[in-house]
Amino acid sequence: MVEEKIKGMFANERVIAEAVPLAKSLYDKSRFGSPFEKERFQYSLVEAFYLFEKGKMDIYDGKKKLNFESFLKKARKIEPNFWVRYCVYKDLRNRGYITKTALKFGAPFRVYDRGVKPGEQHARWIVFPVHEGSNFTWYEFSAKNRVAHSTRKRLLIACVDEEGDVTYWEIRWIKP
Repeated sequence: MVEEKIKGMFANERVIAEAVPLAKSLYDKSRFGSPFEKERFQYSLVEAFYLFEKGKMDIYDGKKKLNFESFLKKARKIEPNFWVRYCVYKDLRNRGYITKTALKFGAPFRVYDRGVKPGEQHARWIVFPVHEGSNFTWYEFSAKNRVAHSTRKRLLIACVDEEGDVTYWEIRWIKP
């Protein structure tokens, strides 16, 4: 028996797919994608790539079915930091955390405690993925912490090394 796959259509900064039973099931269980228009779902590029890598989704650009390299090339063109972001997304999902985009919070991702779905409770963390070789100023660091504090979330800095392994640092304001 051939397992059903979601057929995603590359649409610039996202992937759009019909609401087939697998798409609905993945949304209901683990909040992959988000409902979009009538009977469709939209996925961030990292979500779509994760489902593609797991064999749950095929991704097309028009009539052309994308492979690993072609999707990665297109995603990097749109998001130069795509690979670092994807490594963090994949690591968090593999650890059992629901991870969603967090543009309205001024961060790449928001992460929910294990077992919590968006809409049931608020996200616990906002996550800023960085490559181990990158740096930022104290002002940029402080701004990230301010964003987390003002949204009542904890700040995670997710550092990705050359092998794609991720180390997390939780940052908090303290009063001495």
